[in-house]
Amino acid sequence: MQLKLDIAPLDSWAKKHHRPLIIAGPCSAESEDQLMQTCSQLKDMNVDIFRAGIWKPRTRPNSFEGYGEKALPWLKRVREELGVPFAVEVANPQHIELALKYGVDVLWIGARTTVNPFNVQEIADALKGVDVPVLIKNPVNPDLALWIGAIERIYGAGIRKMAVIHRGFSGLHASKYRNEPMWQIPLELKTAIPNMPIIGDPSHTAGKRALLQEIAQKALDLNFDGLIIESHIDPDNALSDAAQQVTPQGFHKLLSDLKFRILREASDDAVFINHLDVIRQQIDNIDRELLEVLKTRMALVEKACEYKIQHNVSIFQVDRWNEIFRSRSDWAKKMNVNEEFISEIFKLIHIESIRRQTEVITMQELASIK
Repeated sequence: MQLKLDIAPLDSWAKKHHRPLIIAGPCSAESEDQLMQTCSQLKDMNVDIFRAGIWKPRTRPNSFEGYGEKALPWLKRVREELGVPFAVEVANPQHIELALKYGVDVLWIGARTTVNPFNVQEIADALKGVDVPVLIKNPVNPDLALWIGAIERIYGAGIRKMAVIHRGFSGLHASKYRNEPMWQIPLELKTAIPNMPIIGDPSHTAGKRALLQEIAQKALDLNFDGLIIESHIDPDNALSDAAQQVTPQGFHKLLSDLKFRILREASDDAVFINHLDVIRQQIDNIDRELLEVLKTRMALVEKACEYKIQHNVSIFQVDRWNEIFRSRSDWAKKMNVNEEFISEIFKLIHIESIRRQTEVITMQELASIK
């Protein structure tokens, strides 16, 4: 189902020197000098909007949580002297009041806030009557409904200058990324709200400099509307998220190496359309076969469940879980198929198998009571 929201086009509120929109700056505002030096160099690279953390929600206590209001005058000076708009994260109505007092141009709602509808509603109430762009990061957990719910709450406050930020999602298993991209979720969001601009956040998805290029290019290839990238004058000594920040020079190289493509939604070339239709029909046929195979597999799972019940064996068995992930990844490698992709697919299949077995046992227990 599509949501028809009257979202202002990105070009109407974000000054852009190029496509896509580029937001950059340090993870945290650590000093007036650090902020000015970093942003001065970034301005020469045609960054559209500066960013810096003033309030930093951290996972563990005693971590650097930002300088709060003390840092806002630094931000105001940088903004006024360099003539580039500034964006900061806000997590409550007090943050909004202070940010607007010091002339912040763009607000964003972080992943730890988006996950809590009560917090988002408080922010929405504080934004009523305010004409300021708001960026909404995806929630920490891979929950599309929560993300859309946050958008609806902010939209309900009268905000029309909006965009979302895709920064990846927390996962249960070890990964090379700080946060799993799970690209299908922002694409599903785009399907639900077609006119909602999406900004990729390679820094928080990757978690390390070596992966920034890969994530940023993927976002562009998926036709995202912008990128938000963390850059610090001395990233190795940054007070927060040092591993994922790049110097302004590194940021410039990153942008230079990216392939910026203007991608069309469709083509009117008859030969192209005909060939694409043939390929899509083949894909549809294979997808139907895949569904039939999955149906057969689930029937075998139910049969295995019946056998487990007869012999009083638990549904979930760690050894079997580990065997599936090891063997399927090995098979994928031999077939030259992406191992991580296959691992994710079989994770979902195994979870569904457990759910179905639990359902079978519950039905049997209810039948025995009757």
